[in-house]
Amino acid sequence: MIPFLTGLAVLLLLTLLMGLIRVLRGPSRADRMLTAQLFGTTGVALMLLLALVIDLEALIDVALVMGILASVASVAFVHLAGDEP
Repeated sequence: MIPFLTGLAVLLLLTLLMGLIRVLRGPSRADRMLTAQLFGTTGVALMLLLALVIDLEALIDVALVMGILASVASVAFVHLAGDEP
């Protein structure tokens, strides 16, 4: 089971790498915000995998809080982007 979870973690880290490239090359702020949302979602998934591997239930709570913060950040971006012409 551990090699499978390690493979999933590597796949998630590759997604973060692709997102980082998108942040650096993104033509608009919306692209960058979507990448920030990807970082939040991937971070939650990595936290949940880590909680499963090291059997630490507190990381599940951290992942939930991280997911809520990522959602709030997206709502804030949409609110701020709506004010621009």
